[in-house]
Amino acid sequence: MPDLTVDQSAPSSSADTLTWRRNQGRVSQRTLILIRWVGIAGQLLTVGVVHWALEYALPLAPILAVIAITAAVNTAAMLQRQSPSRLSDRDATLYLAYDIIQLAVLLYLTGGLLNPFAVLLLAPLLIGATVLRRVAVIALTVLTLACTAILALWHEPLPGDLWEGGSGLYRLGLWVALSLSAVVLTAYIWQVADEAQQMDAALSASQLALSREQRISALGGLAAAAAHELGTPLATISLVAKELGREIPDDDPLAEDVRLLIQESQRCRRILGDLGRAPEGISQTAVTRQPLTAIADQAALPHRIPGIDLIFTSGPDETSPEPRVVAGPALVHGLGNLLQNAIQFADSRVSVNVRWNRTTARLVISDDGPGYPPALLGRLGEPYLSVRDRDHEGMGLGIFIATTLLRRTGASVSFANSRSGGAQVAIHWDRDHLDQIGRDL
Repeated sequence: MPDLTVDQSAPSSSADTLTWRRNQGRVSQRTLILIRWVGIAGQLLTVGVVHWALEYALPLAPILAVIAITAAVNTAAMLQRQSPSRLSDRDATLYLAYDIIQLAVLLYLTGGLLNPFAVLLLAPLLIGATVLRRVAVIALTVLTLACTAILALWHEPLPGDLWEGGSGLYRLGLWVALSLSAVVLTAYIWQVADEAQQMDAALSASQLALSREQRISALGGLAAAAAHELGTPLATISLVAKELGREIPDDDPLAEDVRLLIQESQRCRRILGDLGRAPEGISQTAVTRQPLTAIADQAALPHRIPGIDLIFTSGPDETSPEPRVVAGPALVHGLGNLLQNAIQFADSRVSVNVRWNRTTARLVISDDGPGYPPALLGRLGEPYLSVRDRDHEGMGLGIFIATTLLRRTGASVSFANSRSGGAQVAIHWDRDHLDQIGRDL
């Protein structure tokens, strides 16, 4: 089984939604990459118009070198398909800090703060202020202020006579810069607001799913407790009814009522016995620890369908016992969603491989279906994202809910396609996190 590299950090099992969102981040990597491509295109267009159309000499070699480096960085970010779809505050701050520095270098080469496009230095800062935490925003603010101070003191001269007397061409450039800033910032802030609304709605859906699973778990515990508590009085009722049946003659008018009482008491004992054994749909998840393989089998049980073979394999990477885990609602429901997705898209087989050692545990779900679209691999885990092309009803929340719930258990989740074309999901835990599952629920 291929070793799929862990690519997403996870909070502890007691982390709440706010902590998860802070760790996972609210900034879409795809959005920042798109904005950077727009900036690169705008920079090239501006250089072309000023240098060739308006015939103002620019230091082309260093300017094009800076733009080429930025294009290379953006291309590398796009090719990292296994990177998280949403950046942490640290990574987003580095993205925006690079944009500030890159723009400051271009301004240094083309007139410093006298360049009408100097106003664009505010764009990365305002973008960060909409989504980042206070410390990150302060850091970007300090960087922007430092860049403006340097540009005010040191810079190359503005090309030609653009500044002299506040020429009409200079005023035109200032108008273009302000208009462009307004359009870019408005479009980006709208995009961030729309993504935030989708994320909030999806998180509400995942919390609803977890709440439902917790209620089912609690119902299972209550059923088991009821079966235990009612067992003794029901046995007494059954014993008294049988004694009455032996003492009352068969031709007595009460004999039929006594027989009915005995039958109904026996029926009640069978019902309570079934509840005590926790039938399918009512699980006593918070009572005993089970092997991780058994929990995966339990999670898959409601989703099995004829014609799809579900194969479980397990074994240690070194001499160590298999992890035994409390089958909490987050774990069972998260695994169940991923297994349901694999079964739904498989052609004939889904395999679940569980491996472990002294410090980690890994569960890999593989199917022989069409696999994930390569263009979406880097976005898996985002809400409202339908990842494969077969017709089915759904809101695109299954993988999002699964990854959200599994991160609550301390897991890291990564997605890939196998060489044969099927989809693979790898779930990794530290053994310490597995030991905590169920204690914080």
